[in-house]
Amino acid sequence: MAAVDSFQLLYREIARSCNCYVETLALVGAFYTASKAVVLMRDCYSLIRLHFIPRLVNPTDLVHQYGKWAVVSGASEPIAKAYAEELARHGVSIILISPDVSSISVAARSVSEAHGVETVLIEADFSQGPAAWKPIKDAIGDRDVGFVVNCLDSSLDVSQDFLDLPEGKVWHIINNNVAAATLVTRLALPGMAERRRGAVVNISSGGCSRPIPRKTTLSASTAFLDHFSRALRYEYGPQGVFVQSLVPYRVASQEEEGSAGAGWLVPQAQVYARHALSTLGISHRTTGYWPHTIQFRLVQCMPEWIWVLGSRVLCRAT
Repeated sequence: MAAVDSFQLLYREIARSCNCYVETLALVGAFYTASKAVVLMRDCYSLIRLHFIPRLVNPTDLVHQYGKWAVVSGASEPIAKAYAEELARHGVSIILISPDVSSISVAARSVSEAHGVETVLIEADFSQGPAAWKPIKDAIGDRDVGFVVNCLDSSLDVSQDFLDLPEGKVWHIINNNVAAATLVTRLALPGMAERRRGAVVNISSGGCSRPIPRKTTLSASTAFLDHFSRALRYEYGPQGVFVQSLVPYRVASQEEEGSAGAGWLVPQAQVYARHALSTLGISHRTTGYWPHTIQFRLVQCMPEWIWVLGSRVLCRAT
């Protein structure tokens, strides 16, 4: 009995001496919980302000705010075509740039007839070097170009070891993604800066936030477009040019539209473009589509080794 009493007395003395530490830890825990709650509330507010409120208010006059013409590079991509059509719906005339204009001629004609805007098709293969630049420069000319839209080549989204890439494919990737976006922006940006209005929209992929094994070129190209946009923002934002980096996740291809592959997390290109355009002028870096924003936040919270492990499993499955 004496031993039990001694243990209880010792426990009370230890608890009394550690009471201040317990209270301190409880206070730290309270502050941590409160900070996380504030961050969650801030993210929810940002989600609503960016993706929902702009779609409830009257649409802005894009022609007056940015300019009459838009230059769309990578126009054969589903997202680029849908984005161009959404701009045309707001009265913006379109210059479409693609290595194969025959694949977009029908779409360009239907957009022009449906929305009463002008469309110009330019066939440009950037692997030809300076020869591809002149028709673009001539097309821009003295036009009131208010939009530059550069879209990533979706053919990069293929699982393949880097050393298995042919040299010609490597040059194709560099020329038609990195060089194309840089050059088209360089040709149109002087007029925007001079008029102190305009928008540059670079559409890459949510994969820019993490490395993707066996999709090295996709990961690198998305990171380039993302950082290119963010750097341009700091250079030319003060001169009235709004620069936006769109980093969507999966968007349904033309074959998947209307099938089970398209849905809430995998929207059709037209749905995505409508949501993305509503964020223009509000956010400099966004997924453009609110379910993708939730995905992006979850990926950012994920440790990189888990992301890489999951990417390798998915690549093996495909």
